[in-house]
Amino acid sequence: MTLRTSAEGESEIDRSRSVGIGRAHAKAILLGEHAVVYGAPALALPIPQLTVTASAGWSPHPSDSQGNLSYTMTGSPSRALVTQASDGLHRLTEEFKARMGVTGNPHLDVILDGAIPHGRGLGSSAASSRAIAFAFADLYGRELTEDAAFDLVQTSENMAHGKASGVDAMAVGALRPLLFQAGRAQELKLGCDGLFIVADSGELGSTKEAVGLLRDGFGRHPGAQERFVDRAAELTEGGRQALADGKPEELGTLMTEYHALLRAARLSTDRIDALVDAALQAGGTGAKITGGGLGGCMIALAPPERAREVTRRLHEAGAVQTWVVPLKGLDNHAP
Repeated sequence: MTLRTSAEGESEIDRSRSVGIGRAHAKAILLGEHAVVYGAPALALPIPQLTVTASAGWSPHPSDSQGNLSYTMTGSPSRALVTQASDGLHRLTEEFKARMGVTGNPHLDVILDGAIPHGRGLGSSAASSRAIAFAFADLYGRELTEDAAFDLVQTSENMAHGKASGVDAMAVGALRPLLFQAGRAQELKLGCDGLFIVADSGELGSTKEAVGLLRDGFGRHPGAQERFVDRAAELTEGGRQALADGKPEELGTLMTEYHALLRAARLSTDRIDALVDAALQAGGTGAKITGGGLGGCMIALAPPERAREVTRRLHEAGAVQTWVVPLKGLDNHAP
């Protein structure tokens, strides 16, 4: 690869032919939403078939302090989504350059191409940030550690959602299901080969709004926070043990109970509740909302012989998209 020295004196990769590529994938939360922000554990599931790819390259546009970055999202994103993503990208770019010792101010073009639906609790913003961070690392020839990637993604996540727990930042690069707590993650022991079915309600969720709604409720009712967090932690720990011991029926029951906890906190919607009911009536062993809530997706656990019927019933109940995520083989997928 050819290096050159710019007029400003910095050494740069030849802009005429250099491009950096980064990738990440979606995630779903099995158990632990919201309580994880208060220090409780959460179980996260990578969804490797839903990916996002970022391309970063040099641009011939003139460089200046305000306009040194061009950002394009494929598909038909809303103006609000592009604006929010662009704000986070500018911050991520600044943080990346500071951390990696990148000098100079060349104009960059970033193109984001992804299959992760936005605002559905599947980690689209975290996955996009991770993909872009690794695209920058590839472009500039820098080594980006997992710790550094996590910090960079958290920078964008905190802008998008307020105080982010960090579970999304970890899970969108994970190879296997994770147990996440207090900023630390470890791979889960898997004792069964379950099939999880994720269904998109078609409703935009809002993690930031849901976090605020829950916090306001805690403030109005003394002791509510402790009760919620304690119950969430109990269900999540039970789910971790059931997953390790190969007890899918028990795991499913705990998922459904966690949905009831979130529903009582007014974080579900009528459409999500309808999808949960449809999955259970079709033979699913458990179902719940996944992610921040107030819309977005639900996740169901189904025996292999019932997965087709559960999927069919979910679409009849209003799901606009579904994805089947088998536990078996997750560790064979690269991020």
